[in-house]
Amino acid sequence: MKVSLDIDSRFDETLVTIESPELTEDVQEVLTFIKGRTTKFLIGKAGDMQHIIKPTEIHYCHTENEKVIAVTEKGSFQLKEKLYELEELLPTHQFIRLSKSVIANLYELSRFEASFNGTLCVHFKSGAKEYVSRTYVKDIKNALQMNRR
Repeated sequence: MKVSLDIDSRFDETLVTIESPELTEDVQEVLTFIKGRTTKFLIGKAGDMQHIIKPTEIHYCHTENEKVIAVTEKGSFQLKEKLYELEELLPTHQFIRLSKSVIANLYELSRFEASFNGTLCVHFKSGAKEYVSRTYVKDIKNALQMNRR
């Protein structure tokens, strides 16, 4: 992959152009990174207060009583977005779906425990834990490159 950078004060704004014969995994990764840079923050509600939450502060998001909750070091906050919307908003190089009801920040994961029924128990640095359903085990292993021999 070749990279070209042209800095010139004549330009009014930043323009990113990708030229490729096909949509490869590398190209998709670059697109995801650029797209992820557009979500600067989310608004979470705790009580009567609205809080500004940076995506990097989120440990994981889960559904609870039909509401989406973002868990951070500072506490839990109710978000207005649905999980599928968060999947599109949050950078895919950083967040991964663990189950139908949980999206996790890969950088906040601490360790895994395999269970006999094919699921994984994910432990976060914060001490919290969530379960990876069998449907998503392969995706998380690929994301963490655990399939190396």
